[in-house]
Amino acid sequence: MKQEKLRNIAIIAHVDHGKTTLVDALLKQSGVYRDNQETVDRVMDSNDQERERGITIMAKNTAVTYGDTKINIVDTPGHADFGGEVEHVLKMVNGVILLVDAAEGPMPQTRFVLSRALELGHRVIVVVNKIDRPDQRVYEVVDEVLELLIDLNATDEQLDSPMLFCSARDGICGYTPDDITEDLTPLFETIMNYIPAPEVDVDGPFQMLVSSIDYNEFVGRIAVGRIERGTLKQNQEIVVCNYHEPGKVSKKTKATAIYTFDGLGRVPATEVSAGNIIAMSGTSDITIGDTIGVPDAVEPLEFVKIGAPTMEMTFSVNDSPFAGREGKFVTSRQIRDRLFKETLKDVSLRVTEVEGASDALNVAGRGEMHLSILIETMRREGYEFQVSPPRVLYREIDGQKCEPMEQLVVDVPSDCSGAVIEKMGSRKGDFLDMTPIGDSRVKMTFLVPARGLFGYRNEFLTDTKGEGIMASVFDSYAPYRGELVRRNVGALIASETGESITYGLYNAQNRGVLFIGAGVPVYEGMVIGQTPKREDITINACKRKQLTNTRASGSDDALHLIPPKQMSLEQSLEFLDDDELLEVTPKTLRIRKRILNLEQRMKSVHRNK
Repeated sequence: MKQEKLRNIAIIAHVDHGKTTLVDALLKQSGVYRDNQETVDRVMDSNDQERERGITIMAKNTAVTYGDTKINIVDTPGHADFGGEVEHVLKMVNGVILLVDAAEGPMPQTRFVLSRALELGHRVIVVVNKIDRPDQRVYEVVDEVLELLIDLNATDEQLDSPMLFCSARDGICGYTPDDITEDLTPLFETIMNYIPAPEVDVDGPFQMLVSSIDYNEFVGRIAVGRIERGTLKQNQEIVVCNYHEPGKVSKKTKATAIYTFDGLGRVPATEVSAGNIIAMSGTSDITIGDTIGVPDAVEPLEFVKIGAPTMEMTFSVNDSPFAGREGKFVTSRQIRDRLFKETLKDVSLRVTEVEGASDALNVAGRGEMHLSILIETMRREGYEFQVSPPRVLYREIDGQKCEPMEQLVVDVPSDCSGAVIEKMGSRKGDFLDMTPIGDSRVKMTFLVPARGLFGYRNEFLTDTKGEGIMASVFDSYAPYRGELVRRNVGALIASETGESITYGLYNAQNRGVLFIGAGVPVYEGMVIGQTPKREDITINACKRKQLTNTRASGSDDALHLIPPKQMSLEQSLEFLDDDELLEVTPKTLRIRKRILNLEQRMKSVHRNK
């Protein structure tokens, strides 16, 4: 039977195209808030890092009511590194809203998430957002979306998808760019008329596929998913199994608490039927992709295959001279437990032991952003550890070494295109096409090795005077393209342990850019700045002025230091060279050489030469 009073949709798009803003407008216009209630922008971005960075990291569920129909909505991430979040929640819904920026048009992540939705046979509603932008090019973007649908082998029905035009920020929408209503009624009506109601077997034995995992300190793991069949009652006996381990069934347990989604909260329920998206607690060892059913009638459901990680880093115990000063959790056991706990809710993450090392783990993910979010989360929780430079994961295909390739799309001022093309050439990238955008900008597409993008973002912003937009998504594995220079600058290295002094730093700042100011604790082997050339220079940042009884004119003039460059976590990861480590503590980020003894290090450099 069809659950006519129910619709399940996901909102998918490239990063910063307005998904969470559209959810805000849907919540406001469906009556979730009181008339005098204070609201915040991007209310679904509840995580601190999401609000700070302005991006969605974790997929989240909400629900609104239109008329007498409940619409379950899944807000998904837009950054390519969190594509795994999109992949595993699409099984919960029957259709998607594809949001596209009216100026930028389809971007790499747009292609990725749309292809996943089309593979599952979902119906698509195309919404062109930000039509109020002064640089909007609505009609060109419509053509680009249609070309993308054709390129992804969409069915005739999917090619005939309805297309709407809106400004999510203003909460307005229309069927044409010139006929915009004062609210989102056209979008609500299109969802009701075009997205199919769930067609389910309400009378069969209960069955549910776990598409997401939440965690609560009081009740433990909470399974989120859509009920595929039957009805679930509170305290009903259940068992868990997995499609990849069909013979393995967990012990009987009970659904101790059931929740449905309503607005921004969860509503306790005693009984829920098939087609609904619910959250359920009571199972301690459940994970994404598991099937929950009743004893003696549980059948594992196939789960969508999540794309494999393309890069990894080594997390290990901090063994620097300043180890253990700032962190709350510093042991290998604590770090190991935290990383494996993360894999329970992040299906794109892989954690493996390092052969021959008891205090280190390899952590593989989708990209630098994916792993930097994990690092930042752990340091905020009080963990102290060190990480290696990111490295790509190679594969052997037909006896040939292959590496991951990224499809890179850049939107830059026309006069900066030459510099970008030159840099991509030096990073083994292939130029695919160029499309003019208006009179002064161009959009270019490249196929570039994933390792070729390490450390490129800062160079890109410099080359485009801060006006460029770049986005990439995993494309495929291709034959290895040879050696690449990881970094074009050298490092300023502290030669003594102590506290940095203005006198010691004053002359050093003429050799490069400093990362620290005066009064900062440093140790031998710590990187405290960068040099313009690809050579490392050791300096004594703790050097004090030699005091004598002789005075000369000007000898006591005040020394002025140039303000140091404050390195963020992402910038530090991009800066790392192969012989360096990043020391991460709740308060500080420090880059250091792997060999602390400088005499040993210089011998090593000499041998390499």
